[in-house]
Amino acid sequence: MRLQKPRIPPLSLDEPMKGGGIGGRGGGRNIFGTLAHHPDLAKGFMGLGSHVLGTNQLPPREREILILRIGWLCQSEYEWGQHVIIGKSAGLTDEEIGMIAEGPDADQWSDFDATLVRAADELHEDAFITDTTWNALAQQYDRNQLMDVVFTVGMYNMVSMALNSCGVQLEEGIEGFSQSPKKSTPS
Repeated sequence: MRLQKPRIPPLSLDEPMKGGGIGGRGGGRNIFGTLAHHPDLAKGFMGLGSHVLGTNQLPPREREILILRIGWLCQSEYEWGQHVIIGKSAGLTDEEIGMIAEGPDADQWSDFDATLVRAADELHEDAFITDTTWNALAQQYDRNQLMDVVFTVGMYNMVSMALNSCGVQLEEGIEGFSQSPKKSTPS
C-alpha cells in the first residue's frame, strides 16, 4: 500500500452494501465507506460502476483482464486485491493473473488477450488506443464493446487514482499484490 493509513477514514456502514459489494470477501466496505463522505459523488460513481461491472458488454473474464492491468499499472493495491478475487470468479487462472502483471508480451497469452492488455497499456501511457490495437479488438468486438474497453480502463484508472490518493486500505482477508509475483514493475 502506498499509504499505511487512510487520508480519509471510511465511515462505518450500518448495513452491507447492496449485492454484497465488491468481491464478496471484504465487500469493498472501505471504498464505499470513503465514498460515503461525499454522497453526490458516490451516486455518480455507482452509476458508472454499475454499468462497468454489471451491464458492460465485455465478457467478464476479458473485463477483469483490463481492470487488473490498469490497477497494476497504477499500482493500486486495493484495486488489484479486490479484482483478483473477481477475476478468478470470472475464470482467470493464477498463471494468467501473474501474466497480467508481466504485460502484453507474456509468452502464454493468446493473441487477443495480449491485445486487451496492450489496449490498457496504451490508454494508460497515451490516453489513446493505436489503430493496430483498435483494429485487432474490432475483429472480435462490436462498437459498444470497443467503447466498453475504453470506459472500463478509464473508470478503473480514475478509481485507482482515488484509492491511492485517499489511502483506502485493504479489507481483512484481501491479499493485495502478494497474490501475484511482481514480474515487471510499471514505470
